[in-house]
Amino acid sequence: MTSGCMECGKPLSFNEIGAYKKFVNRGSTRFLCKTCLAQKLNVTTEEIDRKIEQFRMQGCTLFA
Repeated sequence: MTSGCMECGKPLSFNEIGAYKKFVNRGSTRFLCKTCLAQKLNVTTEEIDRKIEQFRMQGCTLFA
């Protein structure tokens, strides 16, 4: 599906792919890792983790 973060090349987790789809573009086929996504969105990785957990608890299927 993807070879890694399109910015730094780091291997991506399921949740990192889901976060990119949720926050940037649901139809994307290239993704950013959590660190690069946080920089792009000007937030911390901890804030992304909190939102991932919130969406997971709401039943969002983009997150494991």
